[in-house]
Amino acid sequence: MSQTPFGDLRERLKSGRAALASAYLEKPGATRYLTQHAALVDGVLSEISARLDLPASFCLAAVGGYGRGELFPGSDVDVLLLLPHDPTAEQQAILEYWVQACWDVGLEIGHSVRTVEACIVEADADITVETNQLEARFVWGAAALFDEFGRRFQARFDAQHFFDGKLAEQQARHARFDDSAYKLEPNLKDSPGGLRDLHTIHWLAQACGITGGWNGVARAGLLTQAEARRIAREERSLSALRIHLHILAGRREDRLAFDYQTDLAERLGLATTAHKRAGERLMQGYYRAAKLIQRANDILIQSLRVRLFPVTAPPEPIDADFQLRARLLEARNPDLFERKPDALLRVFIVYAQHPELVGFEPATLRALWRGRTRIDAAFRAHPAHRALFMTLLRQPVGITRSLRAMHRYGLIGRYIPAFGRIIGQMQHDLFHVYTVDEHILTVLRNVRRLTVPAYAHELPLASRLMAAFDKPELLYLAALFHDIAKGRGGDHSERGAVDARRFCRQHGLDKTDSELVAWLVEMHLVMSRTAQKEDISDPGVIAAFAGKIGSPRRLAALYLLTVADIRGTSPKVWNAWKGKLLDDLYQAAQARLAGGDEAIADVAAKQAEARVNLALYGLPADAADALWQHLDSRYFVRFDVRDMAWQARMLWRRTDTPDAIVRARLSPAGEGIQVLVYTPSLPDLFARICGFFARIQYTILEAKIHTTRHGYALDSFQVMDLVNRGIHYHDFLSFVEHELARDLDPARPLQPAPRGRLSRHQRHHPYPTTVRLEPDAQGRGHMLSITCADRGGLLFAVAEVLMQHDVSVYAAKIDTLGERVEDTFLVRGNSLETPAGIRALEASVREVVQ
Repeated sequence: MSQTPFGDLRERLKSGRAALASAYLEKPGATRYLTQHAALVDGVLSEISARLDLPASFCLAAVGGYGRGELFPGSDVDVLLLLPHDPTAEQQAILEYWVQACWDVGLEIGHSVRTVEACIVEADADITVETNQLEARFVWGAAALFDEFGRRFQARFDAQHFFDGKLAEQQARHARFDDSAYKLEPNLKDSPGGLRDLHTIHWLAQACGITGGWNGVARAGLLTQAEARRIAREERSLSALRIHLHILAGRREDRLAFDYQTDLAERLGLATTAHKRAGERLMQGYYRAAKLIQRANDILIQSLRVRLFPVTAPPEPIDADFQLRARLLEARNPDLFERKPDALLRVFIVYAQHPELVGFEPATLRALWRGRTRIDAAFRAHPAHRALFMTLLRQPVGITRSLRAMHRYGLIGRYIPAFGRIIGQMQHDLFHVYTVDEHILTVLRNVRRLTVPAYAHELPLASRLMAAFDKPELLYLAALFHDIAKGRGGDHSERGAVDARRFCRQHGLDKTDSELVAWLVEMHLVMSRTAQKEDISDPGVIAAFAGKIGSPRRLAALYLLTVADIRGTSPKVWNAWKGKLLDDLYQAAQARLAGGDEAIADVAAKQAEARVNLALYGLPADAADALWQHLDSRYFVRFDVRDMAWQARMLWRRTDTPDAIVRARLSPAGEGIQVLVYTPSLPDLFARICGFFARIQYTILEAKIHTTRHGYALDSFQVMDLVNRGIHYHDFLSFVEHELARDLDPARPLQPAPRGRLSRHQRHHPYPTTVRLEPDAQGRGHMLSITCADRGGLLFAVAEVLMQHDVSVYAAKIDTLGERVEDTFLVRGNSLETPAGIRALEASVREVVQ
């Protein structure tokens, strides 16, 4: 066979694609681009087939997305070569040359070569193959063979088997994305709420004999024409975004990565506003579209299921308006929501009251979705409707799933307009991993979880306080409103408090309860900031915090909301150490509010208790005296009894050792390790310790640094594995003790720590760096506060700067929030006695953390 040149076809394909991309960028039209691109490829494939003299008995068919006539710029070209019989050796050689020719001209094909019989066998064995063949489209060759394939395929098609297979496939696909449409970098095609969810509806509709796209679904009575147009519009919008993404990336790229979000926003004409970046506006639009698609997918799949699997179970009446049928909630009259608008809220109360329900009957669900538009200002102002909403919040079970259902089907954003404004709003603050609306509902779920006895072991103090709280609905309202004012500019806590106060008064709460909810919203960040940034062993800090709280009831409510909020921010943010800090702050503030802080300041009592602890290990009564005689009262205030006893035991008879002593134990907080360092003071001690932990990729959560009267450093560190390597902390203790002690040898030079790089998230969504150096309120020195993007070696770099300025660290709180750090240091040094020295240190620190 003489070789046939394909250079002209390669140029035809290349120039044709370039012309399509240019025309699209000038005047975007997703449908036009996709169909014209498919037609261009049809022509090239047909020409290759004709030039190579493929046997006329062969048939070339487009399958998959290409079969639908939708070919994106970077998508594979999926084709099926149908043969009337297995190929001969000569035909096999032609087929191989045909495949090579396709790649030579620039077509990245995904091909299969099968007889009709083989197609049927493969379709029966693999749901993906069956789906591709369902969308087969004739391109070239023996049309009669293609028709035979179509007849054979349809004759063996089992709609119910196909439905079950596609539903299982969708569930598995959603699970790969944690069943969330709200990833920071979602996949336009495969994420929940992506294009594949719409394709699934089309496939299942075809299985039910419904053709004609969204108009066909509307004609079948499953959508109104307006709804069909809306979904079709969102499908075109996502398709347009995917085309832009492929063109921008120069290849197939379906993930809305940070690298592309800003450029895509600009291409779509989205400008930065006073409160939102262009990329944030793009993503909010995407998330809202994804939510609509999820909603349509949910409603339509249930509707199609009923067509294929009719429900024959008799209904079980619940009340005059609702009944249960096959574990689904059903309106007894199809026009219920039209006749009785209050049923739009009552349906969710019934849903909460019947945990055996797994969802809503399809017709009821469609009516509920359509009825959401009846929730307007007049509906919200009706006293009966306000009472119903509060009744929902006072249900003993089912509140979370009912509110999530209200959110999923578009009702909660209608009932609380402020909530509607934050739907799909991303939080590019380096530690929130959810949109604002999803975060709020997650926090609400966390509060509700505290009421479930089965989870009481997770957070014993919180569960006990929740059980004793008299009106839990106030906490649910605080959760709903705590971040509701984000994205409006200004202080979202203050603005949210105004919204919450108004909502509570409108819904019949008395002044005391309304003020508590508003106060919780306004103060929802205070407890976490105090616990994670200030020295909560200091009686002055506790007194100031308790003064802001004012009462035990407010303290309990704020503690519960704070725990739920932090746990609802990101799986990476909460840890046992933060839980312990909050617990300790709660206990200390409660004691203060109860009328005294003697337990904090009574040094003699703490020493006596520590001696009892030491006696349990067989140590004499005076075992701690050799150490304690060198310590001032501040030490006994800052360390708790267990730490005092452990340190005294570790240092017994070694108070004047010339060598560094390092001891480590599993942290009493329940996670990580606690490290004791005792050594003659070194000017670079803090830098050496920070460098060691940076090199082994451990993060320091807290440092308590104390200098004895005879010139020794007695430091305590709480540390955790930075990269979650699954290291057994118990096996790691001896390594830390030996290696850190070696690094603290004054004869050994200060070892450098690797400096990490900013992540893509940090580069594309930079968080403002702040460095502040202010006198400590208690007059003990200066507070150095640093907020910046996190990276490896950051703490070591700060420690080096402090050492260079001859500034010593007295205490440190290291708070890592996802990819952001908020570190606080209590520092002292002669260079801080002048304004010039303070400015110089601030500038040096800012230089290394930016």
